[in-house]
Amino acid sequence: MAKIALKVDVDTLRGTQEGVPNLARVLEQLHLHATFLFSLGPDHTGWALKRVFRPGFLKKVGRTSVLEHYGLRTLLYGVLLPGPDIGKLARAEMQAIHRAGHETGIHAWDHVAWHDGVRKQNAPWTQQQMLRAWNRFEDIFRRPPSTAGAAGWQMNEVALQQLDTWGLKYASDGRAPLNLAPYRITFPPEKVGEKPRRSQCIQYPTTLPTLDELIGINGMDAFAAVRHLLSLTQSNPNDQVFTLHAELEGQKLLPAFVELIDGWLMQGHQLVTLGELHQSWVATQQLDKIATCPLNWGTVPNRSGELMVFP
Repeated sequence: MAKIALKVDVDTLRGTQEGVPNLARVLEQLHLHATFLFSLGPDHTGWALKRVFRPGFLKKVGRTSVLEHYGLRTLLYGVLLPGPDIGKLARAEMQAIHRAGHETGIHAWDHVAWHDGVRKQNAPWTQQQMLRAWNRFEDIFRRPPSTAGAAGWQMNEVALQQLDTWGLKYASDGRAPLNLAPYRITFPPEKVGEKPRRSQCIQYPTTLPTLDELIGINGMDAFAAVRHLLSLTQSNPNDQVFTLHAELEGQKLLPAFVELIDGWLMQGHQLVTLGELHQSWVATQQLDKIATCPLNWGTVPNRSGELMVFP
């Protein structure tokens, strides 16, 4: 059957200190590995409260109980409480994930600042955020990251070009319809008359809906959302990328995640890291002939705002 890459977005201090070890214990019991993408700088989760004015945000908050999953203290970081430095306070939890054999990479320096600002930010701001994340990652892990995945599936062209400057071979920054189709980003030509350039870094977009996008839709609870996801992968021979969150599946939704993993294994799917998925495509596909696409924006059902999407 297909490969399903498990991509864990880690947004907060609480998610790093509590959700990440919970997920690691479950994955160890099942002899599985995942790709953990870490937020490495300040936790400013409280800044996200300004999203209340975005279409669909309040509806999502009502469906997924943000207070229950994130906790009051986390929601006050950056508002009434100073934002703690995740990379300094939770480096031990991050290092433990590497020692356990999981793949590790960059999610963001400041998750909320990136999520809410990068689309309209300039090159110096973008490069500074990315350089801080890179330097902190190397400080924690004593090696460079192998991959990255953008906070909130938000990027800009400068950030995408920076992935090539870093020499990353693959990343997972955007979303795509069901069934994986890796692609390279195309950039506008630098000079008139030149051809568009294409990225060296290959994008493996998230293809399956996330649990928080399904819970509350048509009355679905977490386990009904799991059954829906399993229906999408039943007898489906195509590779997928599934994004989970340390703050959700690593805590209150952990029992549902376990049921989802068990279901995928029973369906015969191979659960892998992004790196393992990439290597399988290197071995069996002609990656030089995969699709190319410029940076494109679109919506995803049951998630507020526009995201980087593969049309």
